[in-house]
Amino acid sequence: MSITHCRECTRPVSDQAMACPHCGAPYPAKPQWDGWGWEYRSEAGIAGLPLVHIAFKYRPDYRPVVAKGWLAIGQFATGGITIAQFSLGVLSLSQFTVAAFAVTQIGAAWSLVAQVGLYVDQGWGQVVVRLGDLLAR
Repeated sequence: MSITHCRECTRPVSDQAMACPHCGAPYPAKPQWDGWGWEYRSEAGIAGLPLVHIAFKYRPDYRPVVAKGWLAIGQFATGGITIAQFSLGVLSLSQFTVAAFAVTQIGAAWSLVAQVGLYVDQGWGQVVVRLGDLLAR
């Protein structure tokens, strides 16, 4: 353990400190800090989207990081194949989703398997309703 300086207030702090005792800055020994949690983004990508983006992270202002990629995994995700709690994607495995094809607890999709869902073409589940039937009422 050694003493360094806080990046925010420049006062002395331990290099092991989780917060500055003077100003409260999180992880004050780090020269740069971009939030709590974990994130991985592949270097390879197609059409500006990474092949894989995994994000279980919050920024310093407490905003969640949305995983965006051809394969997107996280609490919030958008992309080609999404695995998330909340997602928007082509093929989605999610708790809450809007997708083309979905396996979800609650969602809307072209085709889906859901506990509660709204579908256009095919739907299976506990309470699933075809959009056309809903609009015809």
